Amino acid sequence: MRNEEIRTGEKMGQFTIYREDVPGVTLLSNSFIDNYMKDANDAQLKIYLYLLRRLGSGQATSVSEIADFFNHTEREVLRSLKYWEKLKLLAIEYDESKNVSGIRFLKGTDEPVTVAAPAVTVTPAVAAAPVVVSVTAVTEKAEETPAEKTDPYKKPSYSADQLSAFKNKENIRQLFFIAESYMGRQLSVSDMKSILYLSDCLHFSDDLIDYLLQYCVDRGKKDFKYIEAVALNWAQSGVTTPKQAEKFAAKYDKSVYAIMKELGKNNTPTKKELEYIIRWTKEYGFSQDIIAIACERTVLATDSHRFEYAEGILSNWKKEDVHHKADIQRIDAQYQKSRQSRSTSSAASSSQVSSNRFNQFPQRDYDYDALEAMLLNSK
Repeated sequence: MRNEEIRTGEKMGQFTIYREDVPGVTLLSNSFIDNYMKDANDAQLKIYLYLLRRLGSGQATSVSEIADFFNHTEREVLRSLKYWEKLKLLAIEYDESKNVSGIRFLKGTDEPVTVAAPAVTVTPAVAAAPVVVSVTAVTEKAEETPAEKTDPYKKPSYSADQLSAFKNKENIRQLFFIAESYMGRQLSVSDMKSILYLSDCLHFSDDLIDYLLQYCVDRGKKDFKYIEAVALNWAQSGVTTPKQAEKFAAKYDKSVYAIMKELGKNNTPTKKELEYIIRWTKEYGFSQDIIAIACERTVLATDSHRFEYAEGILSNWKKEDVHHKADIQRIDAQYQKSRQSRSTSSAASSSQVSSNRFNQFPQRDYDYDALEAMLLNSK
């Protein structure tokens, strides 16, 4: 029998199928793009994609290596990792010295690296590498609450234990001291929870929180509700460093005060007014020129409650899918056409009434109930 022939009953060994020309791609799930990408800032997205790249190639990495690659601090890298951990897309593992020793992508919310074929799973052959931080995918089902999925910036209800643990950190005690210096008073429990929210949920560094407090106090705002509104706007805009905040604030201040001026206001916006402006620029996505038109019409129409009146205009334009000045002209033309149609219809109805010979005399409207009451009283 020839060597190429297989002898009857002989059991063949298992073998691995792989290819040398593995395409240089990193797979990203549609779930991530649809549900998570829009809410993450630049640093968080970069680091998440970098981890996927390492995972796809089977390479190890470290916090310091990631920081060097993106020119971030290690603290910024850790904050980004904790952001994705909070959303339950990955889990961070630590060694006995509390250093990051592993990162696990959690299956169920995002499965970015598994490609299944009908019969064979194809994977590249990867050389062993020294493990610094291992990046692995596991089959752990991650449960996600609707609130976390829809609003990762929602402020949690922090417990006394959580606040106590937060206050016991040396850097936080220093931060509280700085905050009290800015505010000119002792911080309340509510104030401390606001700072915890900035650090824990918005993932602001101590330096960024310091800059935020100074920024708001310089504008005469010491209310932590106002400070949280500014911080949320920064977080949603991808601000992660004081330098980015300074650049963003300069541009944002210009637009905010331009809107205030359009509405005839010369003061620093209140928390409520700031919420309106953020809604118009962020949620509605209107450009400065569109908002300016709404403000102009508001000033011509009313001397009071101008923010509420402008909100009515802009919310309607949002429903009408306004993006450009031409869209406003289209809506105005439709309104004028509808108004003329109603006027023509009213004129035709009036003409029909006047043509009746019984309606040539001046018409009077009587309150018959009142007349009946008057007659009864006169008896």
